Amino acid sequence: METTKQAEIDFDTWAELARTDPDAFERMRLAAIDSVIDSAPVENRERLRRLQWRIDQERKLARTPMAACLRISRMMWRTVLGEGGLQQRFSELQHAFHGRDAGEPTAPRAPADVIAFARAVD
Repeated sequence: METTKQAEIDFDTWAELARTDPDAFERMRLAAIDSVIDSAPVENRERLRRLQWRIDQERKLARTPMAACLRISRMMWRTVLGEGGLQQRFSELQHAFHGRDAGEPTAPRAPADVIAFARAVD
């Protein structure tokens, strides 16, 4: 198989290669990862390489592929929900957008009048 067309290989082809030739699969997996990182903006490449290193270390520490998947999933969720994670950053942006500091409590909203509209008849 050609390693230059790794992005064009479908799941079934990758799965078959992993089953029949694990060494070729690993070479193509690494080539695909490098290709994606190399196609990223220059200022992001170092961060992406470090992230990939962390992912590879989680895979090495896991006893099975499923355990590796779970470890990487937990790593992802910590990045989203953990201290300084994506959720916290979104919250800070939301508070900044509404003109409040991130630690300032939200003021209760005033009640609003709800106006019922008549249904349009076709």
